[in-house]
Amino acid sequence: MTEQEPPGERGPSRPVRPGRFRVMRIVTPTRADPVLRGLTEVVGGPLGRHTAPGIVAPGFFTVERVVVVLTVVAAVLSVGVKQYCRVNGWQTPDHFYAACYSDWGELFRQRGLDQGVIPFVTPGQRFEYPVLLGVLAGLTALLVPGSGSSVARSTAYFDINAVLVGATWIIAVVATARMTHRRPWDAAMLAVAPAVIVSATINWDFWAVMLTALAMLAFARDRLVLAGVLIGLGTAVKLYPLLLLGAIVVLAFRTWRWRPLLLTTAGAAGSWLVVNLPLMLIDYPGWRYFLDFTRDRPAGFSSFWYVQTVMADRLRIGPLPVETINTLSTGLFVLCCVAIAVLGLTSPRRPRLAQLAFLIVAAFVVTNKVYSPQYVLWLVPLLALARPRWRSFLVWQVIEVLHWAATWLYLGQLTSGGNPQHNIDKLYYALAVIAHMLALLYLMVAVVREILRPDLDVVRAQGIDDPQGGPFARAAEVLPWLTRHRRPGPAARTDQRGDA
Repeated sequence: MTEQEPPGERGPSRPVRPGRFRVMRIVTPTRADPVLRGLTEVVGGPLGRHTAPGIVAPGFFTVERVVVVLTVVAAVLSVGVKQYCRVNGWQTPDHFYAACYSDWGELFRQRGLDQGVIPFVTPGQRFEYPVLLGVLAGLTALLVPGSGSSVARSTAYFDINAVLVGATWIIAVVATARMTHRRPWDAAMLAVAPAVIVSATINWDFWAVMLTALAMLAFARDRLVLAGVLIGLGTAVKLYPLLLLGAIVVLAFRTWRWRPLLLTTAGAAGSWLVVNLPLMLIDYPGWRYFLDFTRDRPAGFSSFWYVQTVMADRLRIGPLPVETINTLSTGLFVLCCVAIAVLGLTSPRRPRLAQLAFLIVAAFVVTNKVYSPQYVLWLVPLLALARPRWRSFLVWQVIEVLHWAATWLYLGQLTSGGNPQHNIDKLYYALAVIAHMLALLYLMVAVVREILRPDLDVVRAQGIDDPQGGPFARAAEVLPWLTRHRRPGPAARTDQRGDA
């Protein structure tokens, strides 16, 4: 067997003599991250300096296999969080107070999925989600044995979707590990994140997370049309994968390379149309029900706009109309995108794709009028790629879990029959929402700071340009104002692979 050590801080690639292994040098978290280095003291301390950690090495427990095992354990814990409802059923308000709520059980009964209805396929059926997610919800319902509505059938429907989500979780983790170049351990953030464990089985968001991770992996490997196809399919499940194209647009302007943008956009448009166009032609009102539902619904729980409604109620002033909230939220998101574009075009060094993608998706989450607890799933893999620092990551996760718990207590208060001693006051719930929003804003500011100060970027500190950049990695700067008055230092040096 012959392997090559990747170029980087240890010099150019060197062939290995036949019959011997060359370990691919990777970044070891217990050495590189001060938080993990301190936490390992209870199990013997960080990895020693004479060891040779790597992806390709003798033995079974490679990095990928270890993070897969961690993901399986986390997926089992995620189902365990819902155990009360699996035994007693998903009934209001018990599923709120037991913190085991899942959209799967609710939609299974309320949207006719238990009767064999397939959204967007069964005539006259309306569903408040995009096309591919609706079809997925209906097809998995066909796998449930028996007929009619019962606790046993709802539990079976939950279990089927939980197994499928576990599979998508594993795929997303492996894809994240494979696009990090020499930092595969960063994927452990997605594997063991506490907020992911408690939120993974609320809805089908992990399907979009998986497709997004695969799209970024394909883009990192210069498979641009495939990346676009996966983005289009992800958008047919949840809207947010489409936002990746915004990051690609900024990098295309920065490098003046338009082919990656054109091919990726063409692939995304093509796959999205293949899924959506037939249903648009067959039942256009049914197809656009998701858009109408999103436009007309009031501010969702846990959003900034809902907090505004809560505070308006306490101050005894009228809340903002839905139309005004729609306009303001859209306008704020557009302003954020413009600011991110300006940042990406004027920063001392070309931002990494993951940094831009995280900022765009986070801006969408902060400004959108709808926020659900499972939206944290969108952000975790992007943050693991954009800013893999465990201290701020764990603090953010703790705040997100507290917000997750506050959400269910508050929803229990809003439903009839709840035990008052378990309720949470509306003001305290609003404070929990503000806390999780401020934590996300802090992470955004931290990413912006590392874009402006590339020497603080822990990824580029390892002699790596942009592991997810694909055709934009190591691209030359072409915009004239980027080559003037640049200070020397780590941000402007060329690494050993010739990265600019």
